[in-house]
Amino acid sequence: MVPKHPVPNHVPMEVLLERVPEVLLPFCLGRYGLFQKQLTLLEEAEGGFDQFTRSYESFGAHRLSDNSMLFREWAPAAEAVFLTGDFNGWDKFSHPYKKKQFGKWELQLPPKEDNSPAVAHNSKLKVVVHTKGGERLYRISPWATYVTKPSTSVIYDWIFWDPPHPYVRKHPRPRKPCSLRIYEAHVGIASPECKVASYSNFTHNVLPRIKDLGYNCIQLMAIMEHAYYASFGYQVTSFFSASSRYGTPEELKELIDVAHSLGIMVLLDVVHSHASKNTEDGLNHFDGSDSCFFHGGARGEHPVWDSRLFNYSSWEVLRFLLSNLRWWIDEYGFDGFRFDGVTSMLYHHHGVGSGFSGNYAEYFGLHVDEDSLVYLMLANHILHMLYQDCITIAEDVSGMPTLCRPVQEGGCGFDYRLAMAIPDKWIQALKGGSIIITHTTNVPCALVGDKTLAFWLMDKDMYTNMSALIPMNPVIDRGVQLHKMIRLLTHGLGGEGYLNFMGNEFGHPEWLDFPRVGNSESYHYARRQFNLVDTDHLRYWQLYVFDRDMNRTEAKYGWLAAAPAYVSTKHEGDKVIIFERGDVVFVFNFHPTNSYSSYRVAVGTPGKKQCECECVCVCVCVCV
Repeated sequence: MVPKHPVPNHVPMEVLLERVPEVLLPFCLGRYGLFQKQLTLLEEAEGGFDQFTRSYESFGAHRLSDNSMLFREWAPAAEAVFLTGDFNGWDKFSHPYKKKQFGKWELQLPPKEDNSPAVAHNSKLKVVVHTKGGERLYRISPWATYVTKPSTSVIYDWIFWDPPHPYVRKHPRPRKPCSLRIYEAHVGIASPECKVASYSNFTHNVLPRIKDLGYNCIQLMAIMEHAYYASFGYQVTSFFSASSRYGTPEELKELIDVAHSLGIMVLLDVVHSHASKNTEDGLNHFDGSDSCFFHGGARGEHPVWDSRLFNYSSWEVLRFLLSNLRWWIDEYGFDGFRFDGVTSMLYHHHGVGSGFSGNYAEYFGLHVDEDSLVYLMLANHILHMLYQDCITIAEDVSGMPTLCRPVQEGGCGFDYRLAMAIPDKWIQALKGGSIIITHTTNVPCALVGDKTLAFWLMDKDMYTNMSALIPMNPVIDRGVQLHKMIRLLTHGLGGEGYLNFMGNEFGHPEWLDFPRVGNSESYHYARRQFNLVDTDHLRYWQLYVFDRDMNRTEAKYGWLAAAPAYVSTKHEGDKVIIFERGDVVFVFNFHPTNSYSSYRVAVGTPGKKQCECECVCVCVCVCV
C-alpha cells in the first residue's frame, strides 16, 4: 500500500545540530523515532491518517444516503450491546449490535416503509451494555454529537442530531495572522444578566465588540459538553458534543461563520488531558471495565483533578482523540486549538509536587510520558499537514524544551505555548513584589481567577468612584493608569502573541465564580458586565478605548511578529523601563510621584520618533 502522506524524515543532522543543543540531540531523535513508528503504523494499517482521523464518519450514529442507519461503538469488555430509544419504544433487547473484530460492535437499520430513517432527528437514544459480570449499563455513545439535560434530571440524554436544514457556511476561513491577538471568551458568561448566555447572544452582541477592539482571534472555552457547569468546561463528558446549555450545534456554527466574516479566527479550548469520572453520561466505565478509554488502576486517575486519564498508547483512543480534533474543524469550522493541561500529559507525575527550574533532567527521562508526548506530536503533525493555517497552543507551565519546535526536529510541533507565569508574576508584584523583565516566546495569559486585575488595583473604590462625573480619587487615578501600563508592557514584551480574557479589556471588577452549592447556585459572578463599559460616564470606557487603540497600534506596526525586544533601561530608582521592538520604542514610568522631562532614551534604530500614546505614564514612539 502506498501511503497517502509519506512519513517525513527528521531534518538533516547538520541542521538539527544548529537548532537543538547537542545534549538534547539523543532525546529529540529518540522522540522523533517513536513518532515516526506510530505514524508509519497509521499509514499501513488504516490507509493513511486522513481516513483514520475521520472515524467520526462511521462511529456513533449515522444516517446514510439511502436513509438506512449505521451505529458503531468500541466496547472491548462488553458481553453484548443493544440500542434502545424513542424509535423502538425503549425496548432493551430488540436491536442488538453485532460483534466485530478488535472490540467493535455494529448495528445497521434499514429505512422504514415510507423510506424515512428508523431514527428521527431529535430522538433520544441509549446504548445498553451487558457486561461479563452480568450488569446492564445504560450509556451515551462516546461519539454522540448532541446531548441535553432535562430540567428534571441530573443526567444528560443522547439526542440524535440530524436537522433537515443544517447550517451551511457562507464565509471562508481567515488566513493565519502574523501577529496573534486572542480574545479568550466563555459563551455562558458573556452577558450582564444572571443566567447562562447563548451562542446567539455571543454572535450578535459580543463579536462586534471583539472586532472593534482589534482582536483577530477568539479562544472559546467550555464548548465541549461538560455536565458540571462550575468545572469551567474542564470536566468533559461528551467530547463530540457542543454544549447544549448555550444552544444548538447550528447556532455555534453560525457564531464561528460570522466571526470568520469579520476576519476573526476561532480556536477551541480542547481538553484531551483528562475526562470526567461520570459514567452514565461520560466515558468512564463505558464498557463496564475500569480501562477502555483510560489507563486502569492508579495510572488512570488524576491525583488532584478527580478525573480519568487517557491511555494514549491505545489504538482506539488515538482514533477517538485525533478524530475529535478533526471533527471540531471539519464540522464546526474551528481554526485550531488551545490544548488544556499539557503539563499533566507530559509527565507521569502530572506536574503535581514537582518544580521546574530549567534543568534538562526535569524534562528528559523516565518520568516523561512518551505515549502522550507522541500523541501530541501526531496531533500537531496531522493538523498542520491537513490545515495550512491551523493554530495550536499548548497550556504548559513546565517549560518543556522543544515544545514549539517542529516535529521533524523532535519537537511537539505547537505554534505557541501559553505563558502562564506572566499573569502570576503580575499578581505577585501587586501583592508587594517587583516587576521582573524577561522575554518569553509565548502567548501571555490573561489574569483569570482570583480577583480581576482591576480589582487588585482598585478594589472597593470601583463600586463608588468610577464615575467621570465626580473628581477622580488617587486610588482610581493610579489604578486606571497601572491597568493600562500592565496591559501594554505585557503586549509589547510578553511574547509572540497576546491573550486577553473577556472583560479585562475594560477593567472588569470583582472576580469570576460559577454557580455551585458553596454560593447558593448564584450567577452573580458568572457574568460579564458589559453594561459598565456601555455607560458613557463610567471610566470603564477609558480602559476599553486604550485596549482598542493598543491592538490597533500593534496591527499597524506589528511588534508581536518582530524579533525579541531589546531592553535598554531598567532603572530601579526612576521606576523607568525602556525597550525597543519592531521599530517601536516603549517608555514606561512606573514611579508613583515623579515625572521626567528630557529623559535620555537609547535607541537602536536611528531616525525621528513620533509618540503614538496618550497615557501619561507611557510613551510609545515609532520611526517616522
